[in-house]
Amino acid sequence: MSLTLNETFRVAAPADRVWQFLKDPAQVVTCLPGAELTDTIDATTYGGRVKVKVGPITAKYAGKATLAQVDDSARRMQIVAAGKESGGSGSARMTMTGSVTALPDGASEVSVDAQIDIAGRVMQFGRGLIESVNKQLFKQFAESVQAKLEAAHASESSAPPAAPTDTGSGDAATAPAQSSASAPAATGDSMGASTSATITPPAPLPPPRSAPPPTGAPIAQGQELRALPLLWKVFVSWLKGLFGARR
Repeated sequence: MSLTLNETFRVAAPADRVWQFLKDPAQVVTCLPGAELTDTIDATTYGGRVKVKVGPITAKYAGKATLAQVDDSARRMQIVAAGKESGGSGSARMTMTGSVTALPDGASEVSVDAQIDIAGRVMQFGRGLIESVNKQLFKQFAESVQAKLEAAHASESSAPPAAPTDTGSGDAATAPAQSSASAPAATGDSMGASTSATITPPAPLPPPRSAPPPTGAPIAQGQELRALPLLWKVFVSWLKGLFGARR
């Protein structure tokens, strides 16, 4: 079964900030319900898992995603992902193109176009229900991205500006440094030892390294899949489509 997803959403944050966030898989996965980043294979390929619940069936997929194209100047990327169902014969493949556009008011618009091919047990629910699940999952993702980026942008915008560095005033600020030859000699004791000395403070210790995650633990993961609210929204969406089609 092939599905097409075309969605846009607005983020009240600068386009460059939104773009840097969306091309970082470790940050994006925290906004994907039921998703986990498990491995960094190379600079553009990542391993992960996804869990999706449709009715009484919970489908779990393990696979990898590749950043096939990344255009920083146009803020546009293409991601190809493929996975196999854990404990089943199902599979899923997705080719997604995403872009970020700066808006006149300083906000951003994110556009996503995806082609999804799935096989396995979830197909028994039919195209209509699966499309509704995909739309609701994308809505959860968009809301999470908006919340994270808009909160960070609001915090940065409200932070007070840094105080200027005091460089002195008057002639003292512009006078050339006195050379060591013309500087007054230090007063010494009867043995000729200087009574003044410069003390260099010790270098600060490096911060302690955090312990590596246990073997098999996800590097990053999204919020827990809200199965019951998701299914309720899907059911309501299905009813609207059913009765709307009969009018």
